[in-house]
Amino acid sequence: MPPHPAVSATRVAVRTLLDRTRRTGPVAVACSGGADSLALAAASAHVATRRGIDMHGLVVDHGLQPGSAEVAARAAEQLRELGCAEVRVLDVEVTGPGGTEAAARRARYAALDAARPGGLVLLGHTLDDQAETVLLGLGRGSGPRSIAGMRPLDPPWGRPLLDVRRATTEAACAAQGLVPWRDPHNADERFTRVRLRTAVLPLLEEVLQGGVAPSLARTARQLREDVDALDGLAEELLPLVAAGPELDAAALAGHPGALRRRVLRSWLRARGVPQITDAQLRAADALVADWTGQGGPALPGDFVLRRTRGRLLLTAAQRGVANG
Repeated sequence: MPPHPAVSATRVAVRTLLDRTRRTGPVAVACSGGADSLALAAASAHVATRRGIDMHGLVVDHGLQPGSAEVAARAAEQLRELGCAEVRVLDVEVTGPGGTEAAARRARYAALDAARPGGLVLLGHTLDDQAETVLLGLGRGSGPRSIAGMRPLDPPWGRPLLDVRRATTEAACAAQGLVPWRDPHNADERFTRVRLRTAVLPLLEEVLQGGVAPSLARTARQLREDVDALDGLAEELLPLVAAGPELDAAALAGHPGALRRRVLRSWLRARGVPQITDAQLRAADALVADWTGQGGPALPGDFVLRRTRGRLLLTAAQRGVANG
């Protein structure tokens, strides 16, 4: 008897991603116990068994809710029942800037990266999560890289379910007798993603007469292709205009802004400038394409960018010496 269509959809998604990687070594699956990650774990264990791949289970306990240790222990037990070769519960401390959501995300990814058995870590993000990510990027005005959303394959992370709806993962769990955990935070409207999920997306579906989430995910995929193409061109251009500690602004000026700014971002990051904003990047670009003798912008990390003799030079503001 063939498996339930929802179960088949999750298994096909996992097989497709692993085929892209030609993965033969151990693979880990991150599981919170929720429907998305539990359906992913079941599909991954099924595929791994048939391919002779060791599947490891990783459960992150953020410690943000009463009883979180019990929830993590139950998720770990479910992973063992599904046949994971090894299961670990990772306790993390959620601290730092950006609010609870951002801090939890940083802690989770750091713990998973440290604990992975050397290969991919599969994550249970669905098409619905992708749609929410695109809306977040759009609302924050953070550019095409953000609106392009999450990548299916971004080593060490693999997201097999980005073309699978959340309703499908819930149906897959039901069909396999798996009982997912219902995270109370997923109904807490203090969190931006929850309000997008429960208020914004349903309103968009009503106003635009359906199909919004798949359309947003499709937009993300199209933008990723464009971003990848531009990044590739910028990577080829950078060594042609970089000269030791300097950047040939005159040579760079004749290229389109999208390429110039990508080259500038890569060059500045390589020189030690952290987390440059769009406004700072455009101020740096003005030294290349719209220079009228103005001074350069101050940049994060106590750096200053200046132009002299047709070249850009990055200096350390506090030391007053070239950042060579």
